[in-house]
Amino acid sequence: MTGQGTALAAALRERVGRAAEAAAPSIRGSVHEVVGLGIGVRGLRAAVGELVVVHASAGPLPAEVVSLHPDGLTCLPLGSTAGVAAGDPVTATGKVSRVPAGPGLLGRVVDPLGRPIDGGPPLTDTEAVPLEIGAPNPLLRRRVDRALATGIRAMDTLVPLGAGQRVGIMAGSGVGKSTLLGMAVRGTVAPIRVVALVGERGREVREFLEDTLDAQARARSVVVVATADDPALLRLTAAFTATRIAEWFRDAGQDVLLVVDSVTRTAMAQREVALAAGEPPATRGYPASVFAMLPRLLERSGPGPTGSITALYTVLVEGDDLQDPIGDTVRGILDGHVVLSRALATAGHFPSIDVLESVSRVDRVILPPDRLALAVRMRRLLAAWRDVHELVEVGAYAQGSDPDADTAIRLRAAMDAFLRQTPDEITDAERSWADLTTLLGQGGGTAGGAR
Repeated sequence: MTGQGTALAAALRERVGRAAEAAAPSIRGSVHEVVGLGIGVRGLRAAVGELVVVHASAGPLPAEVVSLHPDGLTCLPLGSTAGVAAGDPVTATGKVSRVPAGPGLLGRVVDPLGRPIDGGPPLTDTEAVPLEIGAPNPLLRRRVDRALATGIRAMDTLVPLGAGQRVGIMAGSGVGKSTLLGMAVRGTVAPIRVVALVGERGREVREFLEDTLDAQARARSVVVVATADDPALLRLTAAFTATRIAEWFRDAGQDVLLVVDSVTRTAMAQREVALAAGEPPATRGYPASVFAMLPRLLERSGPGPTGSITALYTVLVEGDDLQDPIGDTVRGILDGHVVLSRALATAGHFPSIDVLESVSRVDRVILPPDRLALAVRMRRLLAAWRDVHELVEVGAYAQGSDPDADTAIRLRAAMDAFLRQTPDEITDAERSWADLTTLLGQGGGTAGGAR
């Protein structure tokens, strides 16, 4: 068949498809109640996860089926319910959510449905992909075996990231997590960055885009935004949309840095969705579906057969309590966590990383023995200072009582300076390791003494 014949055949199939769709009988249900976030629909057959359209007086309102009941469906709208009235017709689309993915998204800011909100031109060089897919086969994933630099000295040396590792940033409010994430996005060597701002204050979105990210980082980034006033379903969808976009690049063989700020607000959105669907609350008001959603989201990142997704998920711990349900669950799923300390933040120490409370579960795999020994030695000195600093401050420490403590006291100022970093300072990982080697060399002995 010639090229012209192929084009004619494709056009004919498209016309026949449109005609068949138009001729298909339309089955309509109707709205019988609107309670809280949910819209109750009767007389319509649709599956959980399917999109429906409520034909309200203010215009068509898309919604997603979230639960089934003997007397009908509960649907959550992807917009405001203002203007929805009892008896409004509802039609099923027979479709599930799809979002755009591809190189055309780089440098763009989109909403949770993948629609541009940056005032730029329509998206090109993208394809519509299903929002929900499964995690890669665990036996086909590549192992995390190489470091991925972030440009942050404390992380690259003492809590190193591996390409394909998933790490939680555990932090209370106001301790510098957004600044830390911005530093990681700017300083990473990963060629693709995907950022999800979930439930963010509208005022802070532009600040993050213009102040935290520089022009070079923006050009290689995709930013998915769901502000705090968006419907719960959109806030929940934002994290999955960002993950799906990152998966597209990973499957194309790229190394991707995925940042979700925050997984806690994603869990809160799932809680709103579940309660609206009639699910009873369980642990501290969180329904069971929240704890089923977290691994379904978090397990999708990581290495694939070719590329990788290195993921940073922020967790807003309640009252700085690392044992809150979301934080505890996320720590059990991820491959490490970085704890931000309020005490350090209030003392003006940024980034406020509490190195001794932070854990990388892949450091022994991605670091060569000499660098691992340096990191262990530095941690021992930090731990020694933590144990004796109160004695030092009151003059009760006796010099010579502990060799590590003696060294930590002597190097305290230098260690503090090494761990501090201004937001606009990005340090090459090789330079960070050289600085750490020089620092520990001032203490006498060798890093090889670490055990």
